[in-house]
Amino acid sequence: MSGRVYRVKEMVYTIQGEGSNTGTVVVLCRFEGCNLSCSYCDTDFEGTDGPGGGVFPDAGSLVWRALKTWKGPASSRTVLCTGGEPLLQLDRALLETFHREGFRVLLETNGTMRPPPGVDFLCVSPKNGAMPVVEKGDELKVPFRIDEFPDLERYLELDFTYFYLQPVWGSDYGKNLERVVEYCLAHPRWRLSLQTQRFTGLP
Repeated sequence: MSGRVYRVKEMVYTIQGEGSNTGTVVVLCRFEGCNLSCSYCDTDFEGTDGPGGGVFPDAGSLVWRALKTWKGPASSRTVLCTGGEPLLQLDRALLETFHREGFRVLLETNGTMRPPPGVDFLCVSPKNGAMPVVEKGDELKVPFRIDEFPDLERYLELDFTYFYLQPVWGSDYGKNLERVVEYCLAHPRWRLSLQTQRFTGLP
């Protein structure tokens, strides 16, 4: 037991829509709150009133909800911890409880905080051109918008398996996508990440 309360905006059974885990069936656990205020953020992470959301008094009660949300075989249990910024809440006690119940834990973080050891898949998504304090993981995914093009080459010095550029959704999406495609074609270490949930209507 961690002795802490966990606040979750939503917890739903869905399909991961972006990055190298695109198409993977997951329980999406979106934690409330963030330590950044990105002007282009289009994610609702405030409050606990989303589908499956709530206030959980301990790790066991949160994982019990995830177990009830999962609809596949026990051998495939996967949870995606995201936000907001999940590392404001995801701690060793919660991670260990997920593992005890057979969940593979995927984490998507902005890279401003270090995760507890043992995360099964770590995606770092740095914001506003910042360098993450987390320098090693599975996937680095940089959101791109046409009016702010960060120095991407410095990210390649970090120890990640995959490097993704993801066009930011919004009124300039067409321009953002066009520029990302151009950049990936010219710099093949970078891969294109599309938010397929935007086109499928999934969470």
